[in-house]
Amino acid sequence: MIRYIKYNGNAISGGLTVAIFTALGVALLGNITDYEARGLLENSLEGLNRLCNTIIFASGTILTLLLTLLGVSFGTNKSLKERHYFQILKIAKFDVILFVSALILYQLFNFPILESDNVPIQWFSAIYWITLIVTSLLSGLMITVILMLYNTVKSLVTIIGLNKDHELLYSENLEEEIDEENSNNDR
Repeated sequence: MIRYIKYNGNAISGGLTVAIFTALGVALLGNITDYEARGLLENSLEGLNRLCNTIIFASGTILTLLLTLLGVSFGTNKSLKERHYFQILKIAKFDVILFVSALILYQLFNFPILESDNVPIQWFSAIYWITLIVTSLLSGLMITVILMLYNTVKSLVTIIGLNKDHELLYSENLEEEIDEENSNNDR
């Protein structure tokens, strides 16, 4: 786990930074009344739908790119460690979570809640804050997935394109390396 965080530290910190930055922007709004929340929801609904559409489209594209990345990884004459393929799996897992979350949020935004007379006005403030928090998290997760993908592509470019040694390459001393990796995993 420590190696995973170390390898993806910039991706994780980038996603957290975006989520926190967005949340701080939201916090600057301060307390709002229920009527203000309803008005803000009316004004921001189109933008929220666009954000969800963009995230759905981007995460679907990233899944397709991961298949291409897997093909390139497998097709190289270099021996890549299992860690590289686990990294691709983790990116795919985060991407699917992002895809499903954005799709669910998109569906929720398409409920005609603003036109309903049965929704108590007190709910709009909570709905507004929840949508802002969730969209902040989705934005942060999107940045994390993109930066994780960047790290993986950067590693492949170093290995295949630049023909340089990399930690994801099996070395000639394969047995020593496996023993070292197993001892590090035991810690």
